[in-house]
Amino acid sequence: MENERKRRNVIALTGAAALLAVAVNFAASAINTHLKNRKRKVPGSNVRINLSASEILRLADHIVAKSKEVHDAVASVPLDKVTYANTILPLAELEAHQFPLVQSCAFPKLVSASEDICKASIEAERRIDAHVSRCSKREDVYRVVKAFSARGDWMNSEVKRFAQYLVQEFERNGLNLTSTKREELLRLNAQIDELSMRYIRNLNDDTTFLIFNETELVGLPPEFLKSLDKAENGNFKVVLRSHHVSPILELCKVGSTRKSVAVAYGRRCEVNLSVLEKLIQLRHKLARLLGYLNYAEYATDRRMANSSTKVFEFLEKISASLTESASKELSLLKELKRKEEGEFPFGVEDLPYYVKMIKEQQLDLDFGLVKQYFPITLVLSGIFKVCQDLFGLRFEQVVDAEVWHQDVQLYSVFDLSSGEHMGYFYLDIYSRGGKYGHTCVVALQNGSSINCSRQIPVALLISQLQKEVDGNPGLMRFSEVVNLFHEFGHVVHHICNRAPFARFSGLRLDPDFVEIPSLLLENWCYESSSLKLISGFHQDITKPIDDETCKSLKRWRCSFSALKLKQEILYCLFDQIIHSNENVDMVGLFNHLHSKIMLGLPMLEGTNPASCFPRTVIGYEATCYSRIWSEVFAADIFTTKFRDDLFNQNAGMHFRNTVLAPGGAKDPLEMLSDFLGREPSIQAFVDSKIY
Repeated sequence: MENERKRRNVIALTGAAALLAVAVNFAASAINTHLKNRKRKVPGSNVRINLSASEILRLADHIVAKSKEVHDAVASVPLDKVTYANTILPLAELEAHQFPLVQSCAFPKLVSASEDICKASIEAERRIDAHVSRCSKREDVYRVVKAFSARGDWMNSEVKRFAQYLVQEFERNGLNLTSTKREELLRLNAQIDELSMRYIRNLNDDTTFLIFNETELVGLPPEFLKSLDKAENGNFKVVLRSHHVSPILELCKVGSTRKSVAVAYGRRCEVNLSVLEKLIQLRHKLARLLGYLNYAEYATDRRMANSSTKVFEFLEKISASLTESASKELSLLKELKRKEEGEFPFGVEDLPYYVKMIKEQQLDLDFGLVKQYFPITLVLSGIFKVCQDLFGLRFEQVVDAEVWHQDVQLYSVFDLSSGEHMGYFYLDIYSRGGKYGHTCVVALQNGSSINCSRQIPVALLISQLQKEVDGNPGLMRFSEVVNLFHEFGHVVHHICNRAPFARFSGLRLDPDFVEIPSLLLENWCYESSSLKLISGFHQDITKPIDDETCKSLKRWRCSFSALKLKQEILYCLFDQIIHSNENVDMVGLFNHLHSKIMLGLPMLEGTNPASCFPRTVIGYEATCYSRIWSEVFAADIFTTKFRDDLFNQNAGMHFRNTVLAPGGAKDPLEMLSDFLGREPSIQAFVDSKIY
């Protein structure tokens, strides 16, 4: 009981106190680290930093040559002589050793300001990708791996899963087909790639714009109007791109303008409808060639969802559960429009504007003021503190480590109890020219444990935050705080992963599963006790964000979210249906789904969302459901294990050991069920959306 009281007292520290505690710890460790690292080496990391353009290309060629050598050696093993040592082990060791070298070639294009280095990085990645593609089609290697797999002589479940995974990879590339069918598969893949790129190119090349005068754009801030190009008559050009369309749909007070923009945006690239129809036909052909009923079954086969049928059941169950709450939201929005604009019918184009208005009316939140409570250094220290308390981790900055820019920091991660060195992560979070423009995590080295040798993981977190200038602290918008917490969840997942094979380590996990830990951690951005850990007024960091604002932020998160979620489900169902059936009338399907899912709200007349739906073309084809899937499981975990005891380290350590540590070496649904003590449920997610 006394220990529990002490733990709660530590957790109750304000953001300023947390920063001070972490700063003292960092200062002490920095002195020790400085003495140990005069040569600026990073023990245990095979990631190569600051390579020149020529060094990047030479390394890429070396990677390809070494990989070919190993694959040739495996291919030469007689089928009656296959063993773990001469078949699986060489491929596993090659992957573990080469991944950090591959990333050493690939990541400079994200962080370097040098045009030559970026070009070399892109070219190196092209060469390596081409080689990997050739290896994935090597029938001689496939035969040997298949022979080992057929023997069933497994050393353990991880070896079995790895060998079966390799076989499945080869067979998804058609190596179990006849040569004639294999050639057809190659043609189909080439045609699919060409049509996918044509669809995206058509969207990117679209230069359509609308002309509005200032009166028609009432409600838009002056800085937005200044950013618009002018037509010859002095009116404003609104380009049909999201950076113009979204502000207008959210902020413009003129209903006719919002509708004109929404209709024009939904009519873009009508030629893409025929492109998508041909693309879907080819995907179904490819799936049938590989033995699947349709493309959706092919896409979901090796994912947590496992089948298209399960996806349909999942989406429809959530949609039905949200209907009552969404109907209440829609009634309030319609009433608000009547008060603002009179008896004009409420349309789908009105959703962004009136949802924003009603949330502002119900929740007294000034996000400009909220930003003043989130200095970057304080947020970072708070995130470290939360993860330390939850997952039993300790973070120490590595001073004088070799980095590619003076703003980049390197941290070591240790187990808080044993002191075991678990891995490293680089923070490259401050804005500069030539750098990748979004927040993301890149796995630089995957963890592995092969032949009694442990390779520790290394991660890189990239962002574009504004650093302190002229004594003014770098401050973060609340959305940036949530995003940083989310991405740091990927860092923690990467570092805590203990999968024996590099293939199942890092972030190369089931896409239906990989976002769950990060989405889980977002919850700590909306709870008062954790918000106080990561906040402090920039002029006096001993003053964390107040309780009322914490409550408002939590209400803001889920307020009027049911109708928006049903709209997202509409697109997910459309994506799933066209990839599950042949010869679908896409325009008719969208009209039908829109009226059914969106509570009778009609689709905007003349629009064709299928012609401007890039997610179903590249990246999320037949898997658009995946984000909602992950959110559902994250909500279940938080509500069941953490909501009533936010810093429950027993639950945190159980999550680390049961869910984070196995990585891809274990079935995701089995891991989550083991952690929860039952099969996951959608109820917590649905309850969070109920009005």
